[in-house]
Amino acid sequence: MKKILFLSLFILTTISVFGQILRPISWEVELSDTSPEVGDEIEIRFKAKIEKDWYLYSSDFDPDLGPMVTKFEFEENDSYELIGNIQPIDARKKYDSIWEGEYTYFKKEGLFIQKVKILKADFQVAGIYTYQVCSDVDGKCIPFDDEFSLSNASKKSGGLKKKTEPEQGGNLWSILITAFLAGLVALLTPCVYPMIPITVSIFLKQSKSRKEGIVKALIYGVSIIIFFSLLGFLISFIWGFTALNELSTHWLFNLIIFSVFILFALSFFGLFEITLPSGLVTKIDRQADRGGLIGIFFMAITLVLVSFSCTFPIVGTALINTLSGGSILEGTTAMFGFSLAFAIPFTGFAIFPAWLKSMPESGGWLNSVKVVLGFLELALALKFLSVADLAYHWGLLDREVFIALWIAIFGLLGLYLIGKLKLKSDSDSNKISVARLILGVATFAFVISLIPGLWGAPLKSLSGFLPPMSTHNFNLMQQDAGGNTCEEPKYADILHWPHGLSGYFDYEQALACAKEQGKPVFIDFTGHGCVNCREMEQRVWSDPAVLKRLSNDFVLVALYVDDRTMLSENEWFKSTYDGKTKKTIGQQNADFQITQFNNNAQPFYVILSEDEELLIAPKAYDLRVSAFVNFLDKALENHRKNAVL
Repeated sequence: MKKILFLSLFILTTISVFGQILRPISWEVELSDTSPEVGDEIEIRFKAKIEKDWYLYSSDFDPDLGPMVTKFEFEENDSYELIGNIQPIDARKKYDSIWEGEYTYFKKEGLFIQKVKILKADFQVAGIYTYQVCSDVDGKCIPFDDEFSLSNASKKSGGLKKKTEPEQGGNLWSILITAFLAGLVALLTPCVYPMIPITVSIFLKQSKSRKEGIVKALIYGVSIIIFFSLLGFLISFIWGFTALNELSTHWLFNLIIFSVFILFALSFFGLFEITLPSGLVTKIDRQADRGGLIGIFFMAITLVLVSFSCTFPIVGTALINTLSGGSILEGTTAMFGFSLAFAIPFTGFAIFPAWLKSMPESGGWLNSVKVVLGFLELALALKFLSVADLAYHWGLLDREVFIALWIAIFGLLGLYLIGKLKLKSDSDSNKISVARLILGVATFAFVISLIPGLWGAPLKSLSGFLPPMSTHNFNLMQQDAGGNTCEEPKYADILHWPHGLSGYFDYEQALACAKEQGKPVFIDFTGHGCVNCREMEQRVWSDPAVLKRLSNDFVLVALYVDDRTMLSENEWFKSTYDGKTKKTIGQQNADFQITQFNNNAQPFYVILSEDEELLIAPKAYDLRVSAFVNFLDKALENHRKNAVL
């Protein structure tokens, strides 16, 4: 049992670091003549540098063969004209038995040349190139598209070049700071803050002198950092990228966390007191007598395990938005920053125990804080029950039920804050502080804002926590955006689109419809437990401009990576990625996202032509409506261009 908990801890605290987007290629685009005259014929050179064990498909083989052909599209204007077609230089050839044909490709370096004639002194040559690189090691292929723009105006700023480098995921300092701030936020969560005095109090009992206490405190803090930063490397080789969704949406895991939150809440209300088992304390004391290292390490593991349910949503959100490059160095830096902030108070209180002793042990403001945390624990517990409910389609916690429970919980919290509700552990004073009064007013305002949600109001600011609108049974504000479908979607009895959109939940079915209608396929890699997915749906997709495009211009398919619905045995397949048999809808969709797009983060939006060609670089979490509209419009524009060609 201990080994299972230990492995679970590793999975849950580290998988988000390894969600990544590889880019094993860089490009340099330049003109052969930096000072061309009108009438001159010059070359545009597209130079590719390809990392070891990767290769780039060329542009001069039959596109019907199967692999994604490298394509260059030039924007038309009257300042230049193309001379002939683009030419790959010294591309290699290979016959492939799988594709049953011969294709061309580049290793290490690639070069494409397009000749153009300059027609105006102020010229501009711009466009986009789409391509695919594949791995010799595991056969993984990644599609990309890049833009280029060259003009004589660029000479004023240092030359006629446009260079793209492999993505690095941002500056390491910015990653460190962002993750550190996320760690500070995590300290304020209900399942971390109460652990500070409990953990430190037990820890201090082991110290026989101040010097020994300082040494052990430092070791304890370093242990927390080590567990967050390094152990993920080991477990990633064992479990792979999909372990997070497999465990975080499992009904047993979520019901356990739900139960733990309820127990903590009842403890904070004063029904009983949670203490570490005496046997565990005795074991730690024995290990301390032998040097204390094992006991300290064990306490660090316990802290991370207990606090995971609150910390992971924060660290996961921060890391996914930070680690666009996904390198090991960036992942380590991010987890180090998070764990550093997380470890500081535990280490600090152990070094300076007077800080801990100065805090009231019971009653007064500290008791009020515990009660408030108890109400928050109740509210957050519903989120975990909701995740299991959605993943297994139990139908226990629909959206209006969830909102009604939150109204009741926060309504009681408001009454407690203004002194109209008291528990047996509270003092008899009839006075309340100004701070409690202000918090009470804010709480009641929050409760009032929830009430319209009972009748279908979107409540966009809470969309990441609430069940999706499709579970709302009494919706007076139901939208009927519609969509493009050719036949009854598979799994429509258990899965639904938001805002009345119509779409599919099976990729092959959506692709067949796209071919029939001649429309691009909009793929939404999503999840029942994905907070950012719900935010995108309620805050971005609800915009009329986005809804209009989704319903009219695309064939939609939502691929839930965490759905636990078991498929019939004849639909199972063995993954080429991890060698495991994929038996559920979620497992198959997650495997499809990883193997085809080398990404396992959600939300993740991909737009393909009906011929399965990437129309635009995939898009992740971004709450800017204008950016999402541009994403859709650019894909549609590229689709129309391909149709003309």
